[in-house]
Parts: sequence; structure tokens; C-alpha cells
Amino acid sequence: MIDNTEDNGLWVRRFHPRPDAAARLVCLPHAGGSASFYFPVSQAMPDSVDVLCLQYPGRQDRRAEPLIDNIPDLADRVFAALLPWADRPLALFGHSMGATLAFEVARRFEREKGIVLAGLFASARRAPSRRRHETVHQQDDNGVIAELKKLSGTDSELLGDDEILRMVLPAIRADYHAAETYTYEPGEPLRCPVTAMTGDDDPKVTLEEARAWAGHTEGPFDFHVFPGGHFYLASHQKAVNTLMADRLRAHQGA
Repeated sequence: MIDNTEDNGLWVRRFHPRPDAAARLVCLPHAGGSASFYFPVSQAMPDSVDVLCLQYPGRQDRRAEPLIDNIPDLADRVFAALLPWADRPLALFGHSMGATLAFEVARRFEREKGIVLAGLFASARRAPSRRRHETVHQQDDNGVIAELKKLSGTDSELLGDDEILRMVLPAIRADYHAAETYTYEPGEPLRCPVTAMTGDDDPKVTLEEARAWAGHTEGPFDFHVFPGGHFYLASHQKAVNTLMADRLRAHQGA
């Protein structure tokens, strides 16, 4: 039985509980994203996969909580929240900032508990060792909003409501700060399988930067390119879901 005071009430959302599933897939949102972004993933997964969607502090029902604006602290909190769910094979799926966060959480599982995850699915994010100088978090509100619109990653209705958008800007800015100030610390590569996925027209990551995830694992590595930009997921959700389900099924068979 899961027993954690921070699991369902704060960090973890289980939109479609599958208590008898053979594996669990944890979905980590992008900068400014929330657990509800992954509702379609949760809905589409087969009965063999129990989907957990993370809710970071400072948004939606956690709006009143202090923001966490750096990856190491956020990874520590996520790792602690997920430990009770590691009673069966656990895989992580992170989009954009969520992919970097997933990498650091996977490191903590291996380093601190000796748990090798069933897989790490890194979407729309350069490999941790590939650094860019980015300063979106330092721009004024209009600059951050312009970046969101360029990437088309926030619900269009939200982008059209200036008042609501400015209410959530602190959380978005904190996430950008976390993603843009992240510094990779060299260490042992992961042992779990890693699958990198990206859009072929993503301004935030080149194909070479995405392919470089191969250097961060000693396990199997797959690389998949989809037509589209930073949020290629919107048009290829079914294909991505099938890919992840197949990889988890193969892991269980192995």
C-alpha cells in the first residue's frame, strides 16, 4: 500500500488508477506546465501501465505554495515523493524542462537506492551535457509571454487571457530559471534504457543535442524524430504513447 503524506494530495495525480499494472510511468511537465497536461497520456495508456502525473508547487491547486526555481532542489523533492511508488518497475517521461528533471531524479534512484528505472523518456530537450546560454527568465513579463507564444506550449485560451496569464507568470518564470540555470555535473552514466524524442523543427533543441542523450546511459538507447516543433506531442500523442507502451512491455519481457 502507498503511504506518503505528500503523494496524492500534493505531488502525484492518478487520473486513471491501474493498481494491478505491471509498471508505472511518471510524467514530468515542462516549464509552466501542470499535471493535467498529461491527462491524454494517462487516458491512452494500456492497463499494464499505471500513470502518475506530477504537480509542481506554485500552480493550480498548489498555487499558494513556495516555488522551487532550481532543478537540484526540485529533483530532491520529486525523488522523495516517488520513492513509495517504486514497488514495481518505474519509468519517467519528461517533456522539455521535465526531461532534465527526470534525468536528475533517475540519477537519485540509482545513486541513493540502487534502483535502475525501467526507462527514461526524454522529450524535446537537449542532453544534460549540452549547455546553451538562455535568459528568458530574466526578461520582463512581455518577453516571457512572447516566448510562450513562440513555442505555442500554453493553452491558446490562456494565452488570450492576459489577466490569468500574468497570474501564472511567477511559476512559469521560476521554471524557466530552473531550466536555464541548470548545470550538469559529470558522473556515472545511467544504467536504464533511455529514449530521446524531438520535433524536427524545434528551436529549443537540435537533432545533435537530442541525440547526445546516448552518452548519458550504459543501457539501450533509442532516438526518434517527429515532424513538428517544441510541442510536437500535440500532433503525435498516439505515436508517442505507443512507443512508450511498447518499450515498457519489452522491458517487462526482458
